[in-house]
Amino acid sequence: MEKEEGGSEIRQWDELIPDALGLIFKKLSLEDILTVIPRVCKAWGKAAQGPYCWQEIDLDEWSTDCQPDKLDRMLRLLITRSSGSLRKLHVSCVNNDQIFEFIAENAGSLQSLMLRRSEISDSVVEQLAGKFSKVTSLDLSYCCRISTKALEAIGKNCKLLSSLSWNMHPLASAYKPSHVDEARAIAQTMPKLKQLELAYLRINKEIVLDILSSCPELEFLDLRGCWDVHLDKKALEKRYPKLVVLGPHVVMGVFEKRAFFDDYYSDSDFSDYGYMDYSDDESFDGMWDDEDLEFRVYEGADNMYEFGWPPSP
Repeated sequence: MEKEEGGSEIRQWDELIPDALGLIFKKLSLEDILTVIPRVCKAWGKAAQGPYCWQEIDLDEWSTDCQPDKLDRMLRLLITRSSGSLRKLHVSCVNNDQIFEFIAENAGSLQSLMLRRSEISDSVVEQLAGKFSKVTSLDLSYCCRISTKALEAIGKNCKLLSSLSWNMHPLASAYKPSHVDEARAIAQTMPKLKQLELAYLRINKEIVLDILSSCPELEFLDLRGCWDVHLDKKALEKRYPKLVVLGPHVVMGVFEKRAFFDDYYSDSDFSDYGYMDYSDDESFDGMWDDEDLEFRVYEGADNMYEFGWPPSP
């Protein structure tokens, strides 16, 4: 630290060690870390490019309305920056097995994985489930291509799994005669589950009781929309006093219903991060000496405040 003439200290924020900067930057929004921080100074830019900011990556909200190719590029960029230290990844609408393979190759430290509404296949999950051995929390809700084989592979390879979400949309479940085989795979291979979400699955009372007897540590079970499940709540409370069960009845207001259906059927291809140019991510230092920066903020927008984001310095 330096001192002013009056004796007060001046903090040199650019001299903080990278992991300390990373802890601070994690409090900022994704767009700030990607657009504002790198242009403040070299030290901050290097910290934003290093693994310290990318041990936890949450793209869930943005990825829902993102074009598939831009989502793939963003995932590859940020996961590469994490340098194998990625512990949490939340993203929606992964549209191909190739990007799932890329995630798997960098999943050695991954503990929490959310891949809602993703078009990943049984075969690729079955092939790569062993890469996710440290995952404790997994959310595959609305992944309609996931079925028995994938769930079996997950249960056999992810021995630390304590939380699983495999909810379906009611309109998608309407075309599925039964989810009993998938639920049985969960019961047979995931004994350490503490939280399980199976909303809107076509399952019955018998398979739910199988899950309860096979998963003795279960504390929370979401059965909302599982209309064929008729449980004796009093008997259940007596036998499993620590268990909280939601459903099968669903309490949902008018506005919640609209948001639920609009969210599932969102077909917008608007991408807020269309400004990113990933072509030269490795040549970082050079960007500070070049007057003609190719780092474009808000591509195609004259007003930088249009999306409610702060302007880049």
